[in-house]
Formats: sequence, C-alpha cells, structure tokens
Amino acid sequence: MSELGHRRGPASPALAFVVRVLVVAASLWVATVLVDGIELGASSTGTRIGTLLVVALIFGVVNAVVKPLIKVVGCPFYVLTLGLIGLVVNALLFWLVGGLSGFVGLPFVVDGFWPGFWGAIIVAIVGFVLHLIIPDRIDAR
Repeated sequence: MSELGHRRGPASPALAFVVRVLVVAASLWVATVLVDGIELGASSTGTRIGTLLVVALIFGVVNAVVKPLIKVVGCPFYVLTLGLIGLVVNALLFWLVGGLSGFVGLPFVVDGFWPGFWGAIIVAIVGFVLHLIIPDRIDAR
C-alpha cells in the first residue's frame, strides 16, 4: 500500500478485459473512419458505441478461437512466407468478423478482402498505440 492507502498492483482481470474490449472498439472505430469499405451503419451515437462494443467482443472471440486453429493448421505457410501469411490471415479474419456481425444483425460491414486487410492493419496499429498509453497496472495482459 502506498502512503495514501491505494493499491498499486495490477488491476482485476475484469477491468483488464473491459479495457481490452474498449481498445478494440476504439480501434474498430478508427478503421471505419479511415478505410473505405468498412462501414458502421448505426445512426445514433449510442447505437454506434453499442455496435462497436459487440463487434469488439466478436473480434475477440474470433481471435481467441479461430486464429489459433489457423496458425496450427497453417504453420508451414507461416514458416514458408516468414510470417507474411499472417497479414492475409488477419484480413480474412477481419472480413469474417464483418460477416458474423451482419449475420447477428449488427450494422457493421466489411466489404471484401482489401478493406479487411487495411482494417486489420489499422486495428493492430491503433491497438498497439493505445496499449502503450494505458498504464500496465490497468492493462494487465
């Protein structure tokens, strides 16, 4: 405990999870602003925020479940291309998130491979920068 009686250790796992979802949601919003072909069709601000949060959760599930399976199955391609196939995989997964979002009725659209490619790169860069800014004790990964 510090002099003021505040805990200085890592944040709770629940807070870290919320922070990660917020970072992905913010990154997705930046991608919708910068990339033609990634659209957030919600009309009100509240609906946009809610959509981004749910899409961020879908994004997290896809990255936690599907991506490891693809990496295991595609391991030779990762080695053969020195990891560059990862860009293609990320683009396809981003495109998949857009499709899943539409399937569950969310107004989030990824219009093909190239918007998915650029969107995945933007989400990765913005997420990286935001994780650098957020203190480690809050963003415990």
